[in-house]
Amino acid sequence: MGNGRLPGSIAAVLDDALAARPHAPAVEAVSGVWTYAELDDRARRAAGALWSLGVRPGDRVVACLPNDLDIVAAFHGAQRIGAIWAGIGEALTAGEQQELADLCAPKVVLAGPRCHLPGVEAARLARDEQAPEVRHDLDAPAAIAFTSGTSGRPKAVVHSQRNLLLPGAVLVATRGWGPDLRKGDSFPLTILNLLVLSTLLTAQAGGCAVVMDRRDVEGVAEWIANRKVTVWNGAPAQILDLARRPDAGLGTLREVWSGGGDTPDAVREAFAETHGLVPRTTYGLTEAPTVVAIDPPGERWRPGSSGRVLPHLDVAAYDDEGRRLAPGERGELRLGARLSGPWGALWRPMLGHWTGAGIRPAEPGPTPTGDVGTVDPDGWLTVVDRKKLVIVRGGANVYPLEVERVIAAFPGVSAVAVCGVPDERLGQRVAAVVEGTALDFEALAVSCRRELASYKVPELWARVDTLPRNAMGKIQRAGLAEGTVFHHC
Repeated sequence: MGNGRLPGSIAAVLDDALAARPHAPAVEAVSGVWTYAELDDRARRAAGALWSLGVRPGDRVVACLPNDLDIVAAFHGAQRIGAIWAGIGEALTAGEQQELADLCAPKVVLAGPRCHLPGVEAARLARDEQAPEVRHDLDAPAAIAFTSGTSGRPKAVVHSQRNLLLPGAVLVATRGWGPDLRKGDSFPLTILNLLVLSTLLTAQAGGCAVVMDRRDVEGVAEWIANRKVTVWNGAPAQILDLARRPDAGLGTLREVWSGGGDTPDAVREAFAETHGLVPRTTYGLTEAPTVVAIDPPGERWRPGSSGRVLPHLDVAAYDDEGRRLAPGERGELRLGARLSGPWGALWRPMLGHWTGAGIRPAEPGPTPTGDVGTVDPDGWLTVVDRKKLVIVRGGANVYPLEVERVIAAFPGVSAVAVCGVPDERLGQRVAAVVEGTALDFEALAVSCRRELASYKVPELWARVDTLPRNAMGKIQRAGLAEGTVFHHC
């Protein structure tokens, strides 16, 4: 795709590759490889099967399926008949899966082996059934993404076909990708952002989406080496695991992305020292959807930053009264459409939130991210922390991420979560829950005091074997301090 060009619909996203290279691999997964011609046929069959099950434009189709070929065919099939797609994670409990299903009230549930919901087996999608031609609107509702959030119930963000196609188009053009792209993803494809960054992106490059079914370090390394992955997207913890494995055999990689959480500079440096590639950090948002900022191709990066804002978006910091701040000033990050350049005026805000009774439109104006940060005059974005996670200690704001970056650089620390603990006198005290081995909390506190103002240094410390994480590798902070035994330093 050239600059500023989008397919007319998701149903048409395979068309260019089908015309130019119908027998080239489009998707590779644990159960095999489909060419573009085969993916097109499977998508046609899936559309027919869903239509025969009573799905019509605007109906919700839920998929609770593993990372394999079926979920890719199901997604494309649902889009061809104008259905609204929603993925529900296999790792969720029965109650959590039911809560999300109740929220979007699906016409059909496509159920895999770890789905607790009553539904239809994915094998039904392979039957040779035909759906009628459906007229497509680039700005019609296409999919629901569930926000991970930090507490409370998830929200169901509704996106158009336009905004599902746009990130892939921009990334393919700005990074110079073409048919030799083999992009590997190990995060679950039930997360909408992953479909955007896999099959919808690679189709616009004419490349291949490599859908991994392993997330452990051995499995990821095996997939990259055996399937000749050229671009891989992982979580900071996975990046660190691979940095400790010089024998991993990652020679086919040209780019490594780190997303789903803050990537300490030390992790980037460790991976580069081991494998010769500097991971490209990203900043993403469910409401965008997916990537908002990313390091440029190559090795260029800035300490503490999350890359440069992509050219279809306008991101700036705003104060508490909603006033846009000057570049470099700190405030809540909000995003809108960039109006100039080859990608100008293409982005639209999310359509709103699915409420069960329909779509509640988004509030007018720039979309708030809930993140505090800065954007400099050159477009480099730095996140300070989640606005809602700010710890107020004695009237002073402490941003957990700022403290976590210092602690994460300490030897023996694998991961850390800083949170506020209620205090009668100060309102909150700063606490750190650290994942790691043989930790000396006194030494950690001394290290923090060298780099942080005294009020930011944790007074309460706890060690855990593993911090709780969601499917994207983000640390789940809700209730983290409850029941934790802290040590005073």
